[in-house]
Amino acid sequence: MGRALARIAGMAMAATLVVAVTGAAAAAAVPAAAAPLAATGPQPGTYVGKGFETCAAPSQSNMNAWRNSSPYRAVGIYISGASRSCSQPNLTATWVANQVANGWHLMPIELGYQAPCGTRAPKMSADPTTARSQGRTAANSSVSAAQALGIGAGSTIFNDMEAYPTSASCKAAVLSFLSGWTERLHELGFVSGMYSSGNSGIKDVCAEYDNPAYTRVDQLWIAWWNGVADTDGGTYCPDAYWANHQRVHQYTGGGNETWGGVTMNIDHDYLDVAAPGSPQQWSVTVDNATAGGFTASANWGTSSYSPQRNGADYRFATPVNSSDVAWFQADLPTTGAYQISVWYPADPGYNNLAPYLVAASGGNQSVYVNQQANGGQWVSIGTFTLAAGPGNKVGVSRWTSGTGYVIADAVRITRV
Repeated sequence: MGRALARIAGMAMAATLVVAVTGAAAAAAVPAAAAPLAATGPQPGTYVGKGFETCAAPSQSNMNAWRNSSPYRAVGIYISGASRSCSQPNLTATWVANQVANGWHLMPIELGYQAPCGTRAPKMSADPTTARSQGRTAANSSVSAAQALGIGAGSTIFNDMEAYPTSASCKAAVLSFLSGWTERLHELGFVSGMYSSGNSGIKDVCAEYDNPAYTRVDQLWIAWWNGVADTDGGTYCPDAYWANHQRVHQYTGGGNETWGGVTMNIDHDYLDVAAPGSPQQWSVTVDNATAGGFTASANWGTSSYSPQRNGADYRFATPVNSSDVAWFQADLPTTGAYQISVWYPADPGYNNLAPYLVAASGGNQSVYVNQQANGGQWVSIGTFTLAAGPGNKVGVSRWTSGTGYVIADAVRITRV
């Protein structure tokens, strides 16, 4: 995908200053609620077959010519991101509505933050916590762009992560960024996708497919130029991963192709995707700094001591033999089963029996977590039946026989 951009733009891309929004500020950066035109149905929707993408959205006449004579029925469009290198004079809400009406399946693409170890700019932070916040910020702006184009809720937005020389630290930043991207898209009613090269980003996300520290993207766009129009990921990604109509395969790099007398320079794709109608996995992350999402007494202090924290800071308190619970609130869409994961920084001075309270439908349930280990990542404490609607969902209590400060940092609630 990036190859098409480089060919047309000559790689003349100026570095762009991007300011990261963290903590409560990230949560507050919410896109406008209403789109200017009636939204299309979820894109790319349900489709099995060939597609293409090119740097700039083609003119209406070119799209018409290819619709009438080419084998393609899906097209990638770059809707947002500071790393886009082509102007988009044709890409308007009217253009989007026309293509959908003509039977095209659209693949919206964000081309923004890139891997910190890569060569493209702007780069995300190498710090996983900051990178996760930047992923949320990118989702906010991308949804705003989608809404302005009339691209409806339930649509997939693919984050274009160009090839990078992968390493453990770089992978951690990229997967944290994509976790924030996915979580925020879900909160806003959209579906998350990711495009990358097989030997970098695709290999990295597939290697951590079952890692609870990261939130899995919903659809995968695999760049592997083997020339075969299918959705195989080769050795880069097992066939069992993203197997439920969740794959796009870019099987050939750019080249000129002519249909109906119109020549365009394109990358070639094969899709097997299905419209979920809503995000396949509803999830919400609540930080201690989330506005309206956290309450605690004055006994809970605030610290930014540990770099393993989620967001700008976290809360701490000494153990006591009485009820003094710090609560995380969320508004759940339905009553049902939800997986609860918790985030905390680990330290020998933190509590080895920190009691988490889950406000389950049948009454509060307690789970004890050793906050001296496994910090700086999502730790699952189990699956519980939670009631729909707003309210206290997960708490951290000070009432424990354990030793060390009790920490309240962040929780993630995911419908299963």
